[in-house]
Amino acid sequence: MKIIYNIAGTYRPAGMERVLANKANALVKAGHEVVIVTTDQMGRQPAFAFDPSIRFFDLGVNYEENNGGSFLDKVAHYPMKQFRHRTRLARLLKKERADVVVSMFCNDASFLPKIKDGSKKVLEIHFSRFKRLQYGRTGIWAIADKLRSCNDLKSVSRFDRFIVLTEEDKGYWGDLPNIQVIPNARTFEMPFEDIPVEVRRQKKEVIAVGRYSYQKQLDKLIEAWSLVARDCFDWTLRLIGDGEERPFLQQRINDYGLHDRIILGRAESDMVSVYKNASILALTSRYEGLPMVLLEAQAAALPIVSFACKCGPKDVITDGVDGFLVEEGNATDFADKLFTLMKDQELREKMGKAAYENSERFDEDRIMEEWLDMFKSL
Repeated sequence: MKIIYNIAGTYRPAGMERVLANKANALVKAGHEVVIVTTDQMGRQPAFAFDPSIRFFDLGVNYEENNGGSFLDKVAHYPMKQFRHRTRLARLLKKERADVVVSMFCNDASFLPKIKDGSKKVLEIHFSRFKRLQYGRTGIWAIADKLRSCNDLKSVSRFDRFIVLTEEDKGYWGDLPNIQVIPNARTFEMPFEDIPVEVRRQKKEVIAVGRYSYQKQLDKLIEAWSLVARDCFDWTLRLIGDGEERPFLQQRINDYGLHDRIILGRAESDMVSVYKNASILALTSRYEGLPMVLLEAQAAALPIVSFACKCGPKDVITDGVDGFLVEEGNATDFADKLFTLMKDQELREKMGKAAYENSERFDEDRIMEEWLDMFKSL
């Protein structure tokens, strides 16, 4: 089978890009041909390793040239970029003649099903139905987000299959005949006997992993930490990532006088070691799709404290069994749940073991079998 994926670029060290790399490599290993088409690669190297047999094409549309500009600037350039994108992609797809062409809900989602190249068209979303409404933008941008959110429903209905990550999100889209749930797969497996229990008992570290951005809402985690830090002086909070909100987060840390209790770190290449050396994972996002950090934390037998945001946490965490789900934005309750775990070593280890067992639901072989069954059914 020949499968073509469409994505803006593969250069970001982010969740969607990592999922694509893992999935593409697994498909090649299973004997299939994979091609990846980008619009905004601009000569940059992929952030994750891809099998050498995978071919890449960049269409040179470069939508991101207009990021950060005014609304009028985007409106002025977008139609021509869409025309260029559609023309170049249609030419490539008619030449390649794939069995299945997949959109990762980038700028091709609105027109890909209209390209008549003989392939089946699949759309996969890595956020949720409410993604565009959760940016927190105001004014004319907010109006545009609402209009685009309405148009999304029209776009997804045109595909042969529409893949969402969670049962929760499936419900938000409504009764669509082409919708199917296939979650992300965990990115690594760790024998339970390799879990460094003694290291965790001694180090006592809470971690949060993700971009320093509006979406991740890490200022709420810093606020919650300020409520537990005095009573848990032997614990450290470590933030792992980078992004535009780094100065803001550093200022919040300084405001609470927590510069010696919170580590504002950088992105790490060896995340397995990070999970091994942590005791609890915290997630305070405003919105998600299916956070890879939750799957990875469970695979490393970490209990989780997370806001019950749309979407993902409620599909991954069983409240009170392998972690805690907290009302969105409630820093006080978040702090209380952290404190409960931090003060009870036996509970941490019990919940961590339950998390490890639950992570089997996201085994890569099992998830890839779902993808292949879906492709074959088309």
